[in-house]
Amino acid sequence: MIVRKLQDIRTSDHNVKSKGWESARLLLKDDDMGFSFHVTKMYAGEELHMHYQNHLEAVLVLKGKGTIEDLGTGVTHRLAPGVMYALNAHDQHIVRPETEILCACVFNPPVSGREVHDENGAYPADTSSADNGATREPALTD
Repeated sequence: MIVRKLQDIRTSDHNVKSKGWESARLLLKDDDMGFSFHVTKMYAGEELHMHYQNHLEAVLVLKGKGTIEDLGTGVTHRLAPGVMYALNAHDQHIVRPETEILCACVFNPPVSGREVHDENGAYPADTSSADNGATREPALTD
C-alpha cells in the first residue's frame, strides 16, 4: 500500500515547477501502478500549449476556471470545478486559466518525475535519468 500526503509532496523532490504550472507527483513510474497521478496548479493568465504525443492524460478540475481549446477541432470548452477532460487521442490543446486552476491528473504511461514540456508541448516518452530543466524542491526528510 502506498500512502502519501499532498502537503509532503509539495515540499519534496516530487514537486516539479515550470513556466505556468506546478505539479505535485504523488505516483510515478517507479511505483509500478501503470499510471502516474499528479495534483497540478496552472497559474492565472498563462497560455499553456500542450501536445502529449507519448502519453494519454485525464484531468479533473478541482478549483478555478478557464478554458481548454482543442486545436484539432477548434472547439473551446469551459473549465470549472467538476469538469473532466481526457486527451484520448494525443490531442493538441491550449489551456488558458482565468484563475489559478487546481486539478487532479492521471498519465498513461506513467511519468518518471522529472518531465517538463518540450518545445512541442509534450513530455518525452521516458526520462528516468534525464533532468529536462525541471526545478525540484528539497527532498522529504523524516
